[in-house]
Amino acid sequence: MTVTEKQRQQQAELQKKLWSIANDLRGNMDASEFRNYILGLIFYRFLSEKTEEEVEDMLREDDISFNEAWKDEELKEALSEELIKRIGYVIEPEFLFSSLVQDIEAGKFDIEDLSKAINKVEESTLGTKSEDDFVHLFSDMDLTSNRLGNNVANRTKLISKVMMNLDTLPFVHSEMEIDMLGDAYEYMIGQFAATAGKKAGEFYTPQQVSKILAEIVTTDKANLRSVYDPTCGSGSLLLRVGRLAHVRHYYGQEYNSTTYNLARMNMLLHDVNFKAFSIENGDTLEEPAFIGQKFEAIVANPPYSAKWSADPSFLEDERFSNYGKLAPKSKADFAFVQHMVHHLDDNGTMAVVLPHGVLFRGAAEGVIRKYLMEEKNYLDAIIGLPANIFFGTSIPTTVLVFKKSRATDDVLFIDASQSFEKGKNQNHLTDEDVKKIVETYRKREEIEKYSHVASMEEIEENEYNLNIPRYVDTFEEEEPIDIKALHKEIKTINQEIKESEESLLKMLDDLEGDEEGMALIEATKEVFRR
Repeated sequence: MTVTEKQRQQQAELQKKLWSIANDLRGNMDASEFRNYILGLIFYRFLSEKTEEEVEDMLREDDISFNEAWKDEELKEALSEELIKRIGYVIEPEFLFSSLVQDIEAGKFDIEDLSKAINKVEESTLGTKSEDDFVHLFSDMDLTSNRLGNNVANRTKLISKVMMNLDTLPFVHSEMEIDMLGDAYEYMIGQFAATAGKKAGEFYTPQQVSKILAEIVTTDKANLRSVYDPTCGSGSLLLRVGRLAHVRHYYGQEYNSTTYNLARMNMLLHDVNFKAFSIENGDTLEEPAFIGQKFEAIVANPPYSAKWSADPSFLEDERFSNYGKLAPKSKADFAFVQHMVHHLDDNGTMAVVLPHGVLFRGAAEGVIRKYLMEEKNYLDAIIGLPANIFFGTSIPTTVLVFKKSRATDDVLFIDASQSFEKGKNQNHLTDEDVKKIVETYRKREEIEKYSHVASMEEIEENEYNLNIPRYVDTFEEEEPIDIKALHKEIKTINQEIKESEESLLKMLDDLEGDEEGMALIEATKEVFRR
C-alpha cells in the first residue's frame, strides 16, 4: 500500500467517525462551534495518553500504578516535577481521558469533571516555561454553553456521546500518515462550509502541497536550525518540514485565535516539545512577532490577495523600505513575500504558495517583482500547480521559491498544472506528481512542455512578466480535420435522420384507425413535418 493510499484509508476512517460525532452535535450548534469541541477533545485525549506514556516510563522499575503513586505525596511531587520538565503539563490520574471514559461507562461522569480537568492542565503550567504554550489553549471549547444543552444533565449526556466516539479513534502515531487535527479540521470545514463561512485553504494546506514545499526547503539539508511560517494556520506545513529534516526550533504566527490554538495543539500532538516551538497570535504584517530573527527555512500558504493597511509608514520599515513601493491595500501577496524575504537567512530557502496574479500584475507589484530579480537575484523557481486542489478556492496556484545565495541568475519554470488526479470535489496531486516536481526542481532540468530554465535576458525581454506560459510551451497540435470526410459523414447522418422520420410517420399513418389517438398522431406528425 502506497503512502497516498494509506493516507486516504486513514482519512476515510477518520471522516466516518467525525460524521457520526457531528450528527450528535449538529442539531445544537453550527459547524464552526462543534468543530472546536471535537478538535479540543481529540487533543485532550492525546495529552492524557502522552501523560500515561511518560508516567509508565517513569514508574517502570517501581512496579506501582499511576493511581497508587499519586496517593504518595513524595512520589506525587516527584512525578509532577518530572512531567513539567518532560512534557510541560500535568494531568492527574482521575482526570485522564481514559478515566473520564470509565466514569461515563459507570454512569458517574459529569461535564463539570471535564471542565475541571481542562482547567487543571492550564493551571499546572502556571509559572513554568511552558505556560505560554498552554494558556487559553481550550478557550474555544465552552463547556457551559447552552448550545450543548439547557442544563448540566443534557450537556453531560451530549459530551459523553462525543467522548465515547472519540475513544474509538486510532492513536498509534507511528502508523498515522495523516495530520489528525489538520485533516479533521479540513474535513469539517469542507462538509459544513455554508455555516462555517471560512476558506480552509487559508488555514490548512493539503498534504501533497505541503510535501512539495517541505521537500524544496530541505533539499540537501538533513538538519535545520529553524523553520518559520508567518501564516502558520494549523501548523501542518511546519510539521511536514519536521518529517523530512531534524528541526531544532519551529516558529510560526497566526492571526485567527482559534486556528492559533489549533497550531499549538498540533505541535504538541506531533510530539514537538514545548521548548522546541514558538507560535504567536497576531497580524504578521502589522505586528510581526520575531523582529530581528533570521530563519534557515521558510514555508507559507498566506491568505490569497488579502487586504492590509499598506500604511505609508511601512516605507520606513526595514522589511519594505528598499523596494520603494508597498503592495496594494487590496492585495497583500507581495507584502508577505517581502516580510519573508527579510527574515530569510543567507543560506536559507523559502517556498510560498500564492495566486498566479503575483506573476504578472503591474504597478507596485511589478516594481517589487523586478527588484527581487534584477537587484537581488533572489527568485530561484516558479512552479505552477493545478486548479482546484485547495478547499474553498478553485483557482490555480503557484509556488515561488527564493534563495539569497544563488550561483546563477536564471529562473526555473515548472508547469505542473496538468499533473493531477481528478477528484469528485477537489483535484489531487499523486505521489508521482509530487516526485516529478521535486526532482525537476532539484536537477534544474529542462523537460519539453513541462519545465524551462529562463535566463535573465529572456525575463527582461518579457518585461519581468513571469506568467508561466511565456516560458513553458504546453501547446498540443490538434489532428488535422478531413473536411471532405466530415462533410460526407454529416450527409450520411442527415439521410439517416430523414429515413427514420419517414419510417415513424408511416407507422403513425397505420394507426389512424384508432380515434382516441388521432389528436396525438396529428400533433406528432406536425412536429416532424416542421
